[in-house]
Amino acid sequence: MEHISVFDIFKIGIGPSSSHTVGPMRAARRFVERLRDDRQLERVARVKVELFGSLGFTGKGHGSDVAVMLGLEGEDPKTVDVDAVPTRVQAIIRAQSLKLLGGQAVAFGSDAIVFHRREKLPLHPNGMRFSALDAAGAVLAERVYYSVGGGFVVNHEGHPEGANTAASTATIPYPFSTGEDLLVLAEQHGLSISTVMFENEKAVRPEAELRRDVIEIARAMEACVKRGCEREGILPGGLKVKRRAAALHRRLRADPRGSTDPLAVIDWVNLWALAVNEENAAGGRVVTAPTNGAAGIIPAVLMYYLRHVPNADDDGAMRFLLTAAAIGALYKKNASISGAEVGCQGEVGVACSMAAGALAEVMGGTPEQVENAAEIGMEHNLGLTCDPIGGLVQVPCIERNAMGSVKAINAARLALSGDGKHKVSLDKVIATMWQTGADMSSKYKETARGGLAVNIIEC
Repeated sequence: MEHISVFDIFKIGIGPSSSHTVGPMRAARRFVERLRDDRQLERVARVKVELFGSLGFTGKGHGSDVAVMLGLEGEDPKTVDVDAVPTRVQAIIRAQSLKLLGGQAVAFGSDAIVFHRREKLPLHPNGMRFSALDAAGAVLAERVYYSVGGGFVVNHEGHPEGANTAASTATIPYPFSTGEDLLVLAEQHGLSISTVMFENEKAVRPEAELRRDVIEIARAMEACVKRGCEREGILPGGLKVKRRAAALHRRLRADPRGSTDPLAVIDWVNLWALAVNEENAAGGRVVTAPTNGAAGIIPAVLMYYLRHVPNADDDGAMRFLLTAAAIGALYKKNASISGAEVGCQGEVGVACSMAAGALAEVMGGTPEQVENAAEIGMEHNLGLTCDPIGGLVQVPCIERNAMGSVKAINAARLALSGDGKHKVSLDKVIATMWQTGADMSSKYKETARGGLAVNIIEC
């Protein structure tokens, strides 16, 4: 049984999109690495990249072309210098060439990246074809990749690229594929959801390393919130969306306890979500959680836990992220976390579900209450469309993260007020989300051809 790790669900990367930026960067790098491994790199004179489906429609607004250039030059989403990206891209455009894996220079003109708006590849809406050509124009190698959401990349056969071999060969003590599996394991062994995930992760890596790396994810989320609270100005892309987080942060700091407003905590949650997604929209360093378009929800609810729940600590933050990852893995296995495949219910909806279950866990909820919270979080996001104006991860995406964060907290509170018994199971709501996505028109699935994307005039 496939084990999806917490480090598969949460990846430190770059904005504005996990499927349209992080995935293409990883695919481009993998393509060049394969050329190197096959001893073809030195013969390459030119590279051609074709983006299909949703990547063809909204790739420009999501920075897919930029991601591809950086990936071909060997950059990784986790380590690329986000502040240096504009200068790097301009240098490539001026020179009409780039350096494969940072070394060999090849031609890369304005026609090197082709956006196919009306054509799709068979396995997924986010398809890419990379071609390497020699000096005579002959094709040396051609490979197809798909960015299937959350930064995950698969090849033309649907097999993961860059898969964690340790995870695929390890004996996982508590394997699960459904929410029912999780509840049975928890009952049989007397474990919480986070402990089930923790024990599975320990089968893949040493405990000290596991703890260190999960806390690194939490710290990266906090750093993104901090950076987003400090930055002002206009977001890139042409919509002229003004950053709001910094001004809101100053106002809240002037009255940190909300002495004049009993609902001030909601403003703080909104702030944390806005800060992250403004950073994401600006191409900053974010944590895919489980996607970039929904990257603000998990950090905002985690910050709520750390700042407003008594006795919150790093151990609780780790349990929060482990629980969220377990829930995210269920969606990844049984449905989708790709807006291009199922709409925004697969991004903001999944993140809301993950955050709700995670918060219920660290607030003392039983496994049944955790499962209930996750179910509530998705049930009330069913049918949510992905219709970004201008193909940018800004409107309605940034505010939608704030709304999803507050909804996740309420979902957890609703679940904790009950005994865990409920009519609709998490497995049923995941299946319903998947069916709803299949029935949803493609114009509402990250193509910018429906909804707000066509009813709001860009200016």
